[in-house]
Amino acid sequence: MSAPTSIDADLLERGGVRLVVDGPRATITLDRPDVLNAQTPSTWSALRAIGAQLDPDVRVVVVRGSGRAFSAGLDRRMFGGTPVEGEPGLAEITARGPEDGAALIAEFQEGFRWLRDPERVTIAAVRGHAIGAGFQLALACDFRVAAEDVQFCMAETSLGLVPDLGGTLPLVRLVGYARAAEICLTGRRVHADEAHRIGLANTVVPGHDLDTAVDHLVAQLLRPMPGAVRETLGLLAHAADGPTEQEQLAAERSAQVRRLAELTALAARSGS
Repeated sequence: MSAPTSIDADLLERGGVRLVVDGPRATITLDRPDVLNAQTPSTWSALRAIGAQLDPDVRVVVVRGSGRAFSAGLDRRMFGGTPVEGEPGLAEITARGPEDGAALIAEFQEGFRWLRDPERVTIAAVRGHAIGAGFQLALACDFRVAAEDVQFCMAETSLGLVPDLGGTLPLVRLVGYARAAEICLTGRRVHADEAHRIGLANTVVPGHDLDTAVDHLVAQLLRPMPGAVRETLGLLAHAADGPTEQEQLAAERSAQVRRLAELTALAARSGS
């Protein structure tokens, strides 16, 4: 079990990210426990590199935090004060102007976007704080397994900002517009019981059972054939976008035809 050699180890270290690949499973750990796994642009660069270079045989990705929190969000040094060498703060994004600033944010977003790709199933193992960018990272995953001490919070508006790492779409898909708006605009904490009740968390378990629960879910997700998982996730994502019934039926037909063709090809290869 190791990090793939093709991914820059220095980039992972700068981003405070650890990667372990064990056959079809990859585990990404935010590893800055002294600051509750606060994120920097280097964190997002490291995540983007993992998404671009992860072995195609990896079928399930687990994202977790080291220590007692998932992630407390953006490293507060990004807001100004003491600069962080090599890290573009909010002032630099503004100084680049609208187009270049948006292009830089687009690079940041890529660190999270690939986690929604149906090529792989992704699981956020969440304990303690999942605030701001931490909440959005958890939302980027297909599943959220939460410990009983979890606190989800979209804190951006309380800082005069907006969620810009891709978190608004999955949040609305999960809990609906009105509840998503209330969670974002009030910046309140959503605790485990409510998170489970409204669909933010798939499962809530005692903290000491979090790793075991995630391992069990990974084992279940590895049972179906990869192609069936990929196509099903794609269909569900399409359905969440609000297609007409006929559009969704057409998408299902196309997916099934692709699956049948792939299964036929596999049978032919195994019989030859």
